[in-house]
Amino acid sequence: MTSFLYLSSVPVFKQLLGGLSDVLTKAEAHATAKGIDPAALLQARLFPDMFTMLRQVRVTCDFAKSVSARLAGVEVPAFDDTEQTFADLQARIAKTLAFIDGLTPEQFEGAATREIVSQAGTPKEKRFSGQSYLLNYGLPQFFFHVTTAYAILRHNGVEVGKKDYVGTY
Repeated sequence: MTSFLYLSSVPVFKQLLGGLSDVLTKAEAHATAKGIDPAALLQARLFPDMFTMLRQVRVTCDFAKSVSARLAGVEVPAFDDTEQTFADLQARIAKTLAFIDGLTPEQFEGAATREIVSQAGTPKEKRFSGQSYLLNYGLPQFFFHVTTAYAILRHNGVEVGKKDYVGTY
């Protein structure tokens, strides 16, 4: 039987990253059609103290790869945060998908009780069981950032809807 944590993480990450990729394609086409500098969409944010759309996509990918890696018991791959264009973001999504596609359900066996130690951007450690890490931390963080990237683009006139956000399932 395939691990519940594998089924609850990798396919979900793949589905929403695919949707995000499609939304970015529509955003780039929107910018071209309307004569908008792509950087205006990439640097857009919902409020001044929030991350830009570009950074929302980076962090979305970071959560997909880091949560998957930790649950699988493998090292989290490091990605440079150098993306500046829609093409760069598409490449980051593709790299993230390639990484999680390489993980097997067998690597997630026992992940529910595996201890996960995270520092969540601060020097303070937080300890989770694998199940708690995925369900109470990893998935909510992932969904927040992918939703915010979508919302920024929608707020800026990109014609996307729920079907685009959800992706193919």
